[in-house]
Amino acid sequence: MTRSVVSLFLAWTLLLAIPAQAQVALEVRYAEGVVRGFLKLRAMNGDILAYGDLAQVPHGTRVNNRLILRFKDGSLHDETVDFSQQRVFKVLNYHLVQSGPAFDVPIDMRINGSTGEVRIRYTDKQGDEQEESEKFELPSDLANGMIPILLKNIPDSANQTTVSMIAATPKPRLVKLVISPEGEGKFSAGGTTLEATQYRMKVEIGGVLGVLAPLVGKQPQDSHAWVLGGSAPAFVRLEGPLFAGGPSWRIELASPTWQEK
Repeated sequence: MTRSVVSLFLAWTLLLAIPAQAQVALEVRYAEGVVRGFLKLRAMNGDILAYGDLAQVPHGTRVNNRLILRFKDGSLHDETVDFSQQRVFKVLNYHLVQSGPAFDVPIDMRINGSTGEVRIRYTDKQGDEQEESEKFELPSDLANGMIPILLKNIPDSANQTTVSMIAATPKPRLVKLVISPEGEGKFSAGGTTLEATQYRMKVEIGGVLGVLAPLVGKQPQDSHAWVLGGSAPAFVRLEGPLFAGGPSWRIELASPTWQEK
C-alpha cells in the first residue's frame, strides 16, 4: 500500500512539472460549404441501428453543421455545431442531445464558445434529472462536432495531430484527442477501387485521472476513421463509441434507394 501511495505521489509530481503546451487550431485547407448527406449507423456485426441525415449551411462567416441519427428503437442523437473557418477552424457553439434506450445516460449538452460555459442536463440511473455547469477557458483547438471536417484538413505529412474536446462523463471534462494515421484502407465506389487514409483517434484524459484510468478500466477505447484524400477529400467511415463507455458503432455513407412508381 505504501509503495502504491508513493508511486501515485511521484506521478502527480511529474504531471505538475510538465509545462502546458500551447493550443493551436487546425488550419483551413479545404473550406466547408453547403452539404447534404445521408448516413447509416451500424453495430460492428453489420446490423443497422440508425439512419442519419447531415445538413451543413454557411451563414456569412459562420457555418452551421447538424447531424441527426434516428435509431430504430426510437433513440435520437442530435448534434449541432456552429463554427467559423477564417484561416483556422473555431467552434462557436455546440449542442448535443442523446435520448432513448441506446444511450446509458440521456444528455442535453451545450457549449457557449464566447463565454466558455458548458451545461449538461442528464438523467441519472435512478431516473432523476440532474444538471452540471462549469466554465472553461476553451482552447482554440476545440473539436466538438468537428471531427469529420478536421480529418479532411490534416496535412498528409502530419504524423500526429492533437485537438481538444469537452467530454460528458456526465460531468463536463476537457480531454485531448490524439489523431494518428495508420496506413491505407481500400474500398470500392462506382466500380472503382479507392484508397482512404485510416486514422486512429485516442482520448487522453490527462492529470492524475489519466494515470489512473487504465488501472481502473476507465480509459476510453480508441476510435478509427477513414478519409479519402486528394484534391477533394471526403469522409468515408468512422468506428467508435458515441458516448462515454459506450460500444463501438460504425458510421458510413448511405446509398439512395429508389422507389418504384
